[in-house]
Amino acid sequence: MASRSSSARSWVPLLCWAAVLLDGFDLVVLGTVLPVLLKGHVWNLTAGTASVVTTTGLIGMVIGALTIGAVTDVVGRRKALIVSVTSFSAFSALCAIAPSVTVFGLLRFLAGLGLGGCLPTAIALMTEHAKGGRNGSATTTVMTGYHVGAVLTALLGIIAIPSLGWRAMFVFGALPALVLVPLMLKHLPESAAFRSAASASSGGDAARALGSLFRGGLLRATLAFWVTSFMGLLLVYGLNAWLPEIMRQAGYPLGASLGLLLTLNLGAVAGLVLAGKVADRAGIRPAAIGWFASATVFLALLSIRLPSVALYAAVFLAGCFVFSAQVLVYAYVGRIYPASIRATGLGGAAGVGRLGAICGPILGGTMVSAGIAYPWGFYAFAIVAALGAIAVSWVRRGPAESPAGEPAGSPDAVSA
Repeated sequence: MASRSSSARSWVPLLCWAAVLLDGFDLVVLGTVLPVLLKGHVWNLTAGTASVVTTTGLIGMVIGALTIGAVTDVVGRRKALIVSVTSFSAFSALCAIAPSVTVFGLLRFLAGLGLGGCLPTAIALMTEHAKGGRNGSATTTVMTGYHVGAVLTALLGIIAIPSLGWRAMFVFGALPALVLVPLMLKHLPESAAFRSAASASSGGDAARALGSLFRGGLLRATLAFWVTSFMGLLLVYGLNAWLPEIMRQAGYPLGASLGLLLTLNLGAVAGLVLAGKVADRAGIRPAAIGWFASATVFLALLSIRLPSVALYAAVFLAGCFVFSAQVLVYAYVGRIYPASIRATGLGGAAGVGRLGAICGPILGGTMVSAGIAYPWGFYAFAIVAALGAIAVSWVRRGPAESPAGEPAGSPDAVSA
């Protein structure tokens, strides 16, 4: 029995990592196909209409994260993750046969609902299967799937679109579910923490789970996590969308600007590995504060014209701290909330964070259009990172938030 249980747990990191990889696919896929749609005048698409479609998908993710996170704490992590992956993949496949931009936008919204639930559910599962005191590295490890998915999708677009067309990208995005969902059905276990919380509670529903985020001393932590996640994803999406153009306005050639974007994301992967180790040793709270504070410094540093080597080093370090700062927030959420509402807490943070994901490209685009993106764009992003550091520091340290402590599993593990 113990051997079977150990075997089941060994599947959790792989299956959760694969689910998060789909989130990375979605981060890049629309940006990969939109230039083709615009250039080919597909559906008479304009830049304005394309922005509406992009925003529609993100709104779906906001709603999905908020609702599915709460549902997860009622029906279980296993069922919710399987439904999320199945739903997202099905609607992504239908995008390949969309007859109009209206239908395409609707399908992107529906796919976003399922996709929004993947991240909080996968992190909740990883947190509850992590060994004592290691949920920081568990969370950062599973989030590497996000960046791997983004890189693979960009490479796939380069290879597939010229020969197969843009519609093939959405088919390829759905294909992993044909393998992943059966593997989940067979091998993905429910977490013991959820089973214990479910058996100990008198029952509840999603609305009650959402309400619990604001009771029992959790109001302060919930608001702090929401503000921090908003700032964190504003940085991630704003920089990914506009860094090349900001650097071009600064006088760097386009090739160098794209190279800096790649350097930024390479720094993100390195930062995830480092952040998890630091969080496990020093504690998630000081690591999260330190990561946002360091992001503030290196973003401000980018406002200065630096020699080539120093510039790439600064961009690499900015990516190292900016991207993994938000992941540490997810790890911190998983540590503070009890198991009975952990996925709800993660869904709330991810959902509000998606609003920041909408605002990030808007902020960058506004400054680019005004011709002040360099250097003021970096000052603006540095201020956002500083606000993230302040907000996450507002979460009081709880008994469960210690370098070697167990993940929070009961309400008395919270001090907020």
